[in-house]
Amino acid sequence: MEEKALSLYKILKNHYGLVDAELEYSNIYELTIAVVLSAQTTDKQVNRVTKRLFSEFTDFKSLAKADISEVEEIIRSTGFYHSKAKNITALARAVTAAGGTLPRTITELTAFPGIGRKSANVIISQGFGIPGLAVDTHVGRIAHRIGLTSSLKPDIIEKELKSMLDPELWLDFHLLLINHGRKLCMARKPECSKCPAGSICSYYSDNQ
Repeated sequence: MEEKALSLYKILKNHYGLVDAELEYSNIYELTIAVVLSAQTTDKQVNRVTKRLFSEFTDFKSLAKADISEVEEIIRSTGFYHSKAKNITALARAVTAAGGTLPRTITELTAFPGIGRKSANVIISQGFGIPGLAVDTHVGRIAHRIGLTSSLKPDIIEKELKSMLDPELWLDFHLLLINHGRKLCMARKPECSKCPAGSICSYYSDNQ
């Protein structure tokens, strides 16, 4: 599987080149809040609301003191805004109570409100430069279709993919798979005829 995973990485890298994250942020506070807000919505939608959110609440300390109804009004368009507002204000209070600094391990991060393994991997890899491989719906779907995993559980897929690639490739692989999932390997009606990875894809082979 290691050879197949590396082949997929090289194929997608050659096809897409440099791929950046779509969430817009300028510091670890903004990244963390944006990641929590990105659940069940698009990064573009999150970017639309965080401009105002971050201008009014510039750090964990100010967000911790925010009126939750005001936060709900700002983030309403991201969906599930009641629970998201509750999570990000509780998260801000927890970080503030802990001294205002986020920890740098997945185990510690997932103890905070609203942060699961996927979010923690994004925060450590994109925010701290520590190797991490977040498994979202795109990553899980493509890994399964290509034949890198038989599991549908994100935590198992994460463990398996991490074992197949060198840590320095994890973040880039994650971003490439997300881009591929948005551009060609969609959940419904994937454009297999245009896919550069068709030669190594189990899904493509099974549907010919």
